[in-house]
Amino acid sequence: MSFWDIGGEKLENDGNFENDGGTLEPIPDGTQVLALIDEAKWDAFDYGDDYISLRWTVMAPEEYKNRKIFQKLWVLGNNPRQTDETKREAQGVKAKKMLAAIDHNAGGKLMASGETPTDDNMARTITNKPMVLKLRVWEMEINGETKSGNWIAAVSPRNKSHEKKQEAPAVVPAPAQAKPASKKAPPWKQSHQPAPADDFPDDFDDSEIPF
Repeated sequence: MSFWDIGGEKLENDGNFENDGGTLEPIPDGTQVLALIDEAKWDAFDYGDDYISLRWTVMAPEEYKNRKIFQKLWVLGNNPRQTDETKREAQGVKAKKMLAAIDHNAGGKLMASGETPTDDNMARTITNKPMVLKLRVWEMEINGETKSGNWIAAVSPRNKSHEKKQEAPAVVPAPAQAKPASKKAPPWKQSHQPAPADDFPDDFDDSEIPF
């Protein structure tokens, strides 16, 4: 049997084929997700049009788990699609700041080296480090058809609000007032400990991130 036989019959082909596997709707505009980079490398459209290509995998919330988000960082300020030189340079500055934020959340090793990132050191330093992304939706007409997808508007540490809480100065409880012997104070006042404010655990995170 030939490799090209299907169901015992010879495969016929006229050069046309369409794989209608359906399309995924973009994650809603403004959604925050927990994600990590699983691929980081330099890429290019043509010679000299180098940019950093990042592929993110969504970890949470569950409804978007394993979705892929692709990001181009024109850190050299050389996007050929931007014809305005001033805007092109500004785009490069923003891209470099985005990469610096990603690096900071991953441990800061890229910036600490002071060198131009390489595929190898990006793979070692900024991949597999969970952080929070804010997603927006892009939409444009391509070949007469409206296409849409997600782009990354912001990146922040996974435990940003928790870190802020840890940095806040500790609140010293006021001394408990003495009570007459006939009226026994509750245990927390007897031991000079602050009363529990609610049933949340000590590390409760009140961030707006929905996971």
